[in-house]
Amino acid sequence: MRWRNQILALLCLTIFFALGVLYFRHWVVQKPFGIVLFIGEGLTPDRIAPTRIYAGGANRKLALESLPAMALLSNYSLDFAVPDEAAAAATLATGEKINNRTRADSSKRELKTIIDLAREKGRSIGLVTNARLTNQTVAAFYANGESNADEVARRFADRKQIDLALGGGGADFLTEAKGGGRRDSRDLILELRRDGFEIVRTKAELENVPLWRRPRLLGLFSGGEMAFANQTATAGEQPALPDMTRRAIELLEWNPGGYLLIVDAGLMGIAARTNHGEATLSESVELDRAIAVANSFAGENSTIFVTGNVGIGGLTLNGSPFRRDSGIAILGVNAAGDPALTWATGPNGPRTQVTRPPPAAAENSSAGDSEARTNVNSQEPAASFAETARSNVADVLAAGRGPGSERLHGFLDNAVLFQIIRDQL
Repeated sequence: MRWRNQILALLCLTIFFALGVLYFRHWVVQKPFGIVLFIGEGLTPDRIAPTRIYAGGANRKLALESLPAMALLSNYSLDFAVPDEAAAAATLATGEKINNRTRADSSKRELKTIIDLAREKGRSIGLVTNARLTNQTVAAFYANGESNADEVARRFADRKQIDLALGGGGADFLTEAKGGGRRDSRDLILELRRDGFEIVRTKAELENVPLWRRPRLLGLFSGGEMAFANQTATAGEQPALPDMTRRAIELLEWNPGGYLLIVDAGLMGIAARTNHGEATLSESVELDRAIAVANSFAGENSTIFVTGNVGIGGLTLNGSPFRRDSGIAILGVNAAGDPALTWATGPNGPRTQVTRPPPAAAENSSAGDSEARTNVNSQEPAASFAETARSNVADVLAAGRGPGSERLHGFLDNAVLFQIIRDQL
């Protein structure tokens, strides 16, 4: 009789302890079930108003504007005032500054990413992009230190950290003999299929993936980048960014430990680099539609963050559009015959030269000669030619809602997003 009482007491103690852990985790700690991080490539504060007008006029409200927490993030790399895409993404993924032109820090050590930390906490991992799954931004989260697309794809296949990945870049997973771009003999798609991954190629196949099982899913909808949103004929078989975001959330929710989802709006940056104003704004609208989907499907007990990576090209909407103008009404020229959209730098700009005084004139000028000083750089071009639009010095936007987002206010460094997500895992 005595040992039965002891077993009963031990059982009661175990149940009490388990209920205490459950209560502490779900009602005291208040960790979000889902964490969704959107990265808008080129998303700076000056992009919001043109996107709003393009989407539906000056009084249109974006889904982005429904997020209650907001901050401006300073944005620089370890060696330059403006980071490149790899350095900006590395800070978001690891919380550390690195040099431009690399995906690793100067000591060549491999940095632990937010995906590594999320897996340690038992969360399922999702990655969505409308560019290549091997592009510089998304690669920073799972292939830190790799720069070659073949090696990034190999790291994806070998590590198997990600439960669900949707995007373009299928050629990076296939050998040249099978129509891909890999120069080794590894068919990574075949390897992943053998390891239990389901491979989908079209929007219909993605929609047909059942919700009742743990996702091991790789969606490759294009050999390179996916089609722009305004290329409807090309994009017919491809899911849009909002579609991929919705399906990712639906499929990742199987895990009782929660999930981390990274969504990269990569086509925004590609359009901006080539001075395609309409594509840039339409892809910015696609990002906003994806944010609206996440707001609807992620639930109240989830956290959503939206941030930019780096300013690109300096897109500006000029003149005075009518309040209800939207879409194609703000393209081309305005009522005065001037371009409505202009870029600071990029392939559509005129080639310019900076005039400088001859050496003799510079030697003969005195320190007090203001005219000589101003002639050293007599031209500050409003629009300058570049093979691809240059990154520009700009703070990036960060907005959010849900547990942890209250830390977004005022002026912060972009490493803070890594810190907030880490603390909410």
